[in-house]
Amino acid sequence: MAAPTNGTMCVFEAVGLKKEYDDGQVQALRGVDFRIGQGEFVAIVGQSGSGKSTLLQMLGALDHPSSGELRYRGAALAGHRDLASYRAHEIGFIFQAFHLLPTFTAIENVQIPMFETPRSSAERKQRAAELLKLVGLEGRQHHFPAKLSGGERQRVAIARSLANGASVLLADEPTGNLDSENAALVLDLIVRLRREQNFTLVLVTHDMGIARQAERVIEMKDGRIFADSLNHT
Repeated sequence: MAAPTNGTMCVFEAVGLKKEYDDGQVQALRGVDFRIGQGEFVAIVGQSGSGKSTLLQMLGALDHPSSGELRYRGAALAGHRDLASYRAHEIGFIFQAFHLLPTFTAIENVQIPMFETPRSSAERKQRAAELLKLVGLEGRQHHFPAKLSGGERQRVAIARSLANGASVLLADEPTGNLDSENAALVLDLIVRLRREQNFTLVLVTHDMGIARQAERVIEMKDGRIFADSLNHT
């Protein structure tokens, strides 16, 4: 089992992680073992159907394993008393499809995760404005998603993922719906924010050019990890 690359606290540890669907007819994960440390930038790569997105959903407690164990900071996620709170406070999500609410403005979309917190309405709005400024959208706060470009929508999604100060950011093909110019800008933004804020970043991609920006690359095939290596840049 690979150890964290930076010698710091283990954030995630998977032991014999398996995921089956359709009464075992589909095996999405076939016994996965790994560790990810605090502040690491890990890319998970593989072809469609390799199990990489299933694995990311496990880390975010959006799905649960059929067997094996996944630990977060030493405690089994399966025994977590409040997985909704875990997702709201510990984890930030960025998806390929943005998942912005079309009837909410940019600043309203960023506030959505904060409804799980005791922040007042004024505090939520101030925090959202600060995050939109951080991603370069201070002038687009009151625009609806339909009035934003794809790159702008993904930047709103990035701001939303940071709303509650998550220590882990999970990104599933975050540039998959963008043209090459916007994809490069969004990836650069994610990498810069991770460097500045020292959160753990786990990014799923099929693009090895993107994966090369990570410190470590986990390669998956047929539901298994077949390579786990450091990038030397």
